[in-house]
Amino acid sequence: MAEDDLATLRAANRPAPDGAPIPATDRTADNDRPTPTTPTTAPRWLNGVVLAGLVLAALNLRPAITSLGALMEEVRAGLGMSGTVAGLLTSVPALCFAAFGIAAPRLARRRGPGTVVCAGMAAIAVGVAVRPFTGGTAGFVTASALALAGIAVSNVLLPVIIKNWFPDRVGPMTGIYSMALALGTSLAAATTVPLTSALGGWRPGLAVWAALAVAAVLPWALVLRRRATTPVPGAAHRTEDRPIRIAASPTAWSLAVFFGLQATAAYITMGWMPQIFRDAGVSAGTAGVLLAVTMALGVPLSFVLPRLATRMRHQGPLAAGLGLCGLAGYTGLWLAPASGAWLWALLMGVSNCAFPLALTMIGMRATSAAGVVKLSAFAQSVGYLISLPGPLLVGALYQHSGGWGIPIALMAGLMVPQIAVGVLAGRDRRIEDET
Repeated sequence: MAEDDLATLRAANRPAPDGAPIPATDRTADNDRPTPTTPTTAPRWLNGVVLAGLVLAALNLRPAITSLGALMEEVRAGLGMSGTVAGLLTSVPALCFAAFGIAAPRLARRRGPGTVVCAGMAAIAVGVAVRPFTGGTAGFVTASALALAGIAVSNVLLPVIIKNWFPDRVGPMTGIYSMALALGTSLAAATTVPLTSALGGWRPGLAVWAALAVAAVLPWALVLRRRATTPVPGAAHRTEDRPIRIAASPTAWSLAVFFGLQATAAYITMGWMPQIFRDAGVSAGTAGVLLAVTMALGVPLSFVLPRLATRMRHQGPLAAGLGLCGLAGYTGLWLAPASGAWLWALLMGVSNCAFPLALTMIGMRATSAAGVVKLSAFAQSVGYLISLPGPLLVGALYQHSGGWGIPIALMAGLMVPQIAVGVLAGRDRRIEDET
């Protein structure tokens, strides 16, 4: 949701971002600077192309992670990874999301959000296709980082494109975006193990997901060629009269910590939940399906939760309810991981829907577009930095304790502060009033 590039671009009268329809321009031959002209309307079919690009891009935001989680044991054996290194590998997504998420607004100012998203999909395709065949842990991590960089910039900029292409349908389009993201997550978790068996090994089983990213490049390439120019409603054009000191806002910090803790839980789940079930005696295929069930719950809930949250004055009760589901799920994983596996997977799936709730609250805690941009960039970047130690620590505890008791206790313990900051972040406040 980092769309500060839009206000800056308009203020500086620079070329239009290619990922959003804005007033038409005539370019001069010498310096490619635009001169405002009468706005035109993009053809209706182009909105459909953007919607297709949005859905395909969202489908690609998690398979690079969940496909690896389903095959972590095979990857560790094939590359000779220790448990600690595997834990580091599960921390790489958060590191890339924090680092490249900060850079996304600047990249979009220079190239346009559509160009950056298109490049992000290409980076995912290359990274996912190459990483299984690099021959060692360092190459695998490097190629994974390339794919995750593409995911990171798309994480930030896809909500910007929603806000500018569909300004009067932000809620439903955000729901579609969240549903597609959850669908891609669960699809990769459910089918990676069968694909691995069909294709003859874990390497092609991981690399096959590059095809989905290649498909996502195509509609964005078409959008970039068309470069539609239509006016955006007033909300997207507003700029701030005074600067917002985002780090001085208690609400911004509450949201950042909430985002970080829910991301910690999500990436631990995606990276380690199949292994927890496999160590409890569940087959690899069933463990992958259990993770898929956990992720699949996000498909309907990601559509319902944002709508429900926007109708509530205080979103704290929703944050508390999701956290309590997480506590119950972790307790079950500790006491009876195999016998109650399906119930624990369902509870963890509900708990993981803190992500769309966090995105919704980011949009509700600022009154202006520029405020939403700054809050989104701050909450996501700080949040992903907070989430970095979690998966690594779980991997280290698992290796050194020889079991899942201590790691699961850590996961459950983190739910308590997540509930507390979620209640604080859910209060009816605006960062502009606090800064």
